[in-house]
Amino acid sequence: MATLQGVYADLVGQEHVVETLMKAVLSTRTGEETPNPSIHSMTHAWVFTGPPGSGRSSAAIAFAQALVCAHDGCGKCNECKSAANGAHPDVEIIRTEGLSIKIDEVRELLTRVSWAPSMGGWRVVVMEDADRLTESAANALLKAIEEPGNRTVWLLCAPTLHDVLPTIRSRCRHLQLVTPSTEAVALVLQNKDGISPTMADFAARVSQGHIGRARYLAKNEDVRNTRNTIMKLPLTLQGISSAFVAAQTLVDLATQQATTAAELRNEKEVDDLSLAYGKGATGRGMATGGSKAIKELEKEQKTRQTRMIRDGLDAALLDIATFYRDVMMVQAGSSDALINKELEAEINAVAAKTKPQNTIKKINAIMEARTNLGHNAAPLLTVEALMCVLAR
Repeated sequence: MATLQGVYADLVGQEHVVETLMKAVLSTRTGEETPNPSIHSMTHAWVFTGPPGSGRSSAAIAFAQALVCAHDGCGKCNECKSAANGAHPDVEIIRTEGLSIKIDEVRELLTRVSWAPSMGGWRVVVMEDADRLTESAANALLKAIEEPGNRTVWLLCAPTLHDVLPTIRSRCRHLQLVTPSTEAVALVLQNKDGISPTMADFAARVSQGHIGRARYLAKNEDVRNTRNTIMKLPLTLQGISSAFVAAQTLVDLATQQATTAAELRNEKEVDDLSLAYGKGATGRGMATGGSKAIKELEKEQKTRQTRMIRDGLDAALLDIATFYRDVMMVQAGSSDALINKELEAEINAVAAKTKPQNTIKKINAIMEARTNLGHNAAPLLTVEALMCVLAR
């Protein structure tokens, strides 16, 4: 496996994507962009897709860094560093913490990126979660992509190509990232983070190639303990009553994690905004409009926390799906490829007393519940219905 350098160093297992991006950057040094990606290496709009943890956002940001770097993405210069943390004047990184990206946000963005690059290179817009664009927001973005500004590049990220409006994706060059191998992720954790081989193998295996989650698991014992609790839930399902208990446990865990993560951040944001409106500066209250601004912030924080709970539930359901995936593997006679090796005895016991077709039904039910949560179904009711299916 080739060793990736500079801004591409963290794109584990994505050598095919890195090669394309490097050629595109190289072509910009000798020629202008073109809207015809079938002939030239560079174009004004790209869409990066791939499963969670594949690094689609990381790839887009690395490309943005390379475009504004005088050394094609060294990763060390001020341009590379400022582009990565959102401080570069010509690089916009759009991250949504709400449930969707609305048209007002897109209109504001289009106003900001309508100017020519301030430092003579490219103006680059990285939009993470482009699949969260509302229909009206996507249509507003389409016009900008159809009529791009001078030396403006749009980099959109989404789980799959079908999550992007057809009229938008037809005008973008598509790059498909893949899930990196367990071995590759474990090696990165050992070499870059100093994680022990045993812990690195565990984290890489149960995260299923999601390098960010693998790193989080490897470094945080509380997260590992929470996951262990989640993985034991299928073993508690003995009937309807236990299904409701398991559902409540799962929702409580996701809510607790989201609340803990949000509390300190929310308080700091309110304090910072209050200071910006003059609170405490002269012993008087805030300037006109301060109370309204704080109410708007609190509304955004509530939306963000709702998404955090849903994201936490989604991750938990994926973990539970790996349990039934392992059961199915044992039933198929492939017990040497288990994700949850630590639960091998329990997995074997479940596999012995259930039929393969029932295991498949349970996995399908988990995927359906994830889809319903993505469509804003009530979390507790959705998980209760799922647990009733898993308890059969």
